[in-house]
Amino acid sequence: MFAEVIIGISIDKLDRTFSYRVPETLGGFEGLIGTEVIVPFGRGNRETKAFIVDLKEEVSVDESLIKDILRKSEDGIKMETGLIELAYWLKSNYGGTVNEALRSVLQVPKKIERVKERTVSLLIDREIAATKLEEFKKKKYVAKARILEKAMEGDFNYEVLIRDKIASSATFNSLVKDGIIVIKEELLYRKPIKIGEKIVEKAELTDEQNKAASKIINDYNAGIMGRYLLFGITGSGKTEVYMEIMEETIKSGRQVIFLIPEIALSFQMVERLSARFGERISIMNSRMSQGERYDQYLRAKNGDIDIIVGPRSALFTPFSKLGLIIVDEEHEASYKSSKTPRYHAREVAMYRAEKENAAVILGSATPSLEAVKMATDKKIEVLMLTARPAGAMPPNIEVVDLRKELKDGNKSIISNRLAELINDRLNKKEQIILFINRRGYAGFISCRSCGEVVKCPHCDVTLTFHKPDRLICHYCGYEKTMMEKCPKCSSPYIGKFGLGTEKVEEVVKKTFPTARVLRMDGDTTSGKHGHEDILVKFKREEADILIGTQMIVKGHDFEKVTLVGILAADLSLFMGDFRATETTYELLVQAAGRAGRGRYRGDVIIQTYKPEHYVIKSVETGSYKDFYTKEIRYRKLAQYPPYKHLLGIILLSVNESEVNKGSELVYQFLAKNNENNFYLSHPVWAVIAKLRDTYRKIIYLKSEDRESLVRAKDLVESYIKDSVEFKKIGFQFDFEPQGNS
Repeated sequence: MFAEVIIGISIDKLDRTFSYRVPETLGGFEGLIGTEVIVPFGRGNRETKAFIVDLKEEVSVDESLIKDILRKSEDGIKMETGLIELAYWLKSNYGGTVNEALRSVLQVPKKIERVKERTVSLLIDREIAATKLEEFKKKKYVAKARILEKAMEGDFNYEVLIRDKIASSATFNSLVKDGIIVIKEELLYRKPIKIGEKIVEKAELTDEQNKAASKIINDYNAGIMGRYLLFGITGSGKTEVYMEIMEETIKSGRQVIFLIPEIALSFQMVERLSARFGERISIMNSRMSQGERYDQYLRAKNGDIDIIVGPRSALFTPFSKLGLIIVDEEHEASYKSSKTPRYHAREVAMYRAEKENAAVILGSATPSLEAVKMATDKKIEVLMLTARPAGAMPPNIEVVDLRKELKDGNKSIISNRLAELINDRLNKKEQIILFINRRGYAGFISCRSCGEVVKCPHCDVTLTFHKPDRLICHYCGYEKTMMEKCPKCSSPYIGKFGLGTEKVEEVVKKTFPTARVLRMDGDTTSGKHGHEDILVKFKREEADILIGTQMIVKGHDFEKVTLVGILAADLSLFMGDFRATETTYELLVQAAGRAGRGRYRGDVIIQTYKPEHYVIKSVETGSYKDFYTKEIRYRKLAQYPPYKHLLGIILLSVNESEVNKGSELVYQFLAKNNENNFYLSHPVWAVIAKLRDTYRKIIYLKSEDRESLVRAKDLVESYIKDSVEFKKIGFQFDFEPQGNS
């Protein structure tokens, strides 16, 4: 028997399998696919890790040249066969190498030693133990006497005495050898989450919620694994519907993947789900330690959990009885991977569910245009939630024209109306959220004399000022001290422009000195529990005002928040991306939805320089239909997704001339091989042309047929594979790009 193996998935450039003979020492062929093994590789027969991805009776090469697999890897993780197939599908549909795809799918790279709990118990009769104790004391065996005394009191934890240096392992081993005590060892799972107290009663569903849940449950019980869009306004109780369906799925003996767009949402979601489902729930995300990730991987693989919660990577959890995938806030751009393969979680969820006969629910208050297009094409079924439960009312939304504020003499970042409402809420002991889509203190540093803007030397972006005196690049992490003079003309008139969360925090504390203020952005949540710590404080009402970026407006539920201020609604409206208006609409609706989710009616103030823009108008009136009607018309005219599929071929190089030359060669190749299957653009610089010292150019292709773009991708991959011209150029294939690539 021969095995096809993938060599070392950390090696990006290898994109083929190698044949090896399976020796008898491996213990048979059953269950070998997915196993990590050690093989002799290359002319020097260097011992290298590899994954077995297939088994064959015959090979096409001379069998005398084939080497034997040496052994199984001691610290290797076995990859599920279904996930290997999923990795090949990712490579085929999104580009890149098999190794890059396997690395995306494999959540845990190696075995981590499990946590052990050792319990010490007395093995002999208590009267005999008392005699032994007297003997130890007479002989001055202090450590043995301490252990025996403790054992006579009852079972105890081995690690406690070792940690406190009361006894050594040698002393314990001596007592075990003499048959006086026994040490029982139990392997424990590391717990990355706090499980809330289990409640018995569940919320009573409204008629709308019950109708939506019943439809999916009835389909499920009838063996219909449907595709659904749960379209519910903010605060309409989508999570309650999810939980009702999840309960039925678990009762049927199957498992649930619950995707959330941000790690910040894990804390609140797990708190709610664990109150309903107890300990058979866990999380998977990049903030966890390797040990925690390994333990949750094992729990999922062994069937010890029913629900996994996490961002897009949780989609690759090794469940063997997957029954349901929920993609909450499906419109979020964070569901699109920025690394090769650049997959979208929504599409992968649909594919995995089809392969494993599971249902899929996409949930949103502001569905993506792609999801609505799928609904229009009858590929998914729409279920509506149009009201908040328990009589809660949607917030009152007011738009403040910042142009008029300036004319009236108000130069503050807080409008007069917003200041009035903040004071009102502070007096009422209610809470406030202030949202701005940028972290840091100021947007950029510029010289008033010559106009020089201070940029990152490694990226084509401006540096952001952070107090007290740091300039930071938010893309590569480059830092430098704030200069006193312009680096170009030496003028002392160099200053800070724009607006950031730190600046907002400073202004709020100065304007409302009695207010307790928290700030939540990428800088204040860098620690492992950064998100959770801030959210817990705010939920406990240890702060009056929460200032933050996008992460505070997604899915959080705070009963005492009755005012949301959106300080600069226009920041994302003109960001040079065809999805800018859609992104802005989603952000504003989600931010507004944080107000008045409990007993109190909420107010939302949207501060803007463009009150007449259709995005602002649609948010103000609460009409998704108005927004969608206008936005889809523009997309159709411009032939952008979802009306046409879009592929960006990104070329990357540290050498500017190389990327210029390479992009022109690829363009000419595609032009020659285009049989009117796709529209082809000339190479253009990426919005951020230089990132981490790497120059980036993009060639865009459009087509009504996605398969024609996949074929174009395949053509380019074949063309560049062995060409000398592309040795120093990296390639990425970005289907349906999100943001600025």
